[in-house]
Amino acid sequence: MNSLTSVFLQVRLDSSRLPRKALLKLADLTVVEHAMRALNSVEADRRMLLTTRDSEAELRPLAEESGWGLFVGSKNDVLARYVLAAREVGADRIVRATGDNPLVSAIMANAALRLFNDTGASYAGFSELPLGAGVEIVDVTSLEEAFEEATDTYEREHVSPFLYHRPERYRIEVHRAPDGFRAPDTRITLDNPADYAFLRHLYKDLYTGDPLDLDVVVPYLMKGTANAG
Repeated sequence: MNSLTSVFLQVRLDSSRLPRKALLKLADLTVVEHAMRALNSVEADRRMLLTTRDSEAELRPLAEESGWGLFVGSKNDVLARYVLAAREVGADRIVRATGDNPLVSAIMANAALRLFNDTGASYAGFSELPLGAGVEIVDVTSLEEAFEEATDTYEREHVSPFLYHRPERYRIEVHRAPDGFRAPDTRITLDNPADYAFLRHLYKDLYTGDPLDLDVVVPYLMKGTANAG
């Protein structure tokens, strides 16, 4: 029986620092639509937005227009939201991404999936990417154990810490990103108005209608870092 891989994109619209940031526009699309388009290139069987009841009405049309499913779960117990969504679709492994990262890298997500599969990991990913480019690959059986055992609030709000806090129990494979993809001191996430201003500028300079990936974005970031220096 083949294992099933699901992309779960976690999105809410009630951010305190930048409310409704997932619906802000970058060029021709909202932030969450850019993330979905990028993640369409990930080698997965299912793709779903994971959200909460108060965000469902505005996100459901975007999910449906993009051919994605939508799962509504707990606002604060995000670990439960993931586990119950995984049960609903029968997922064995999850590609975890967040909706405030329009420049999430499909290239590195596919590389992380290969790393996960090749090593038999419970948790896999890459370090030293620009903040906002990476994903986590998580084994659902391990998440089920976390769901049953985790009592710490942080471990329930952030999904994966139960696993990587216990390297003696779970196989954690976090490797250094390859040459050309590393830019650890840069950020392409959307958390505040300054991030939004920067991303608008980046999209104005680089975007031509297709999803941007790190092969284009990292040289741009490093050029900017050099100029700033």
